[in-house]
Amino acid sequence: MEHHRADGVAIRPWQAFDDHLILAIRLTPNGGRDQIDGIELDADGRAYLKARVSVVPEKGKANKALVALVAKQLGLAKSSVNLVSGDTSRKKILRIDAEPEDIIKKLEALLGL
Repeated sequence: MEHHRADGVAIRPWQAFDDHLILAIRLTPNGGRDQIDGIELDADGRAYLKARVSVVPEKGKANKALVALVAKQLGLAKSSVNLVSGDTSRKKILRIDAEPEDIIKKLEALLGL
């Protein structure tokens, strides 16, 4: 399901820069399987990519699983995906060091946008 602002502009959980992309994620650890579940909006209207991993949130295991999942889904090396905030929170920010246009195309294809 695609989300739009009142003015009709699609809401995306990413922000592109010259050489990287910032991706906002809401992670569900211990979620049964490793999977990306689409986009959701929080109460403030901010978009997050919904993801789940099967591991428990202890000693950074869920964060490592998230990085691996995102890297695999986007066809990138794990070293290109870094957690920049949300270490112990469900809401996380990832920095993806790759060509932003390529990553956006892959994200849109993955999400069916």
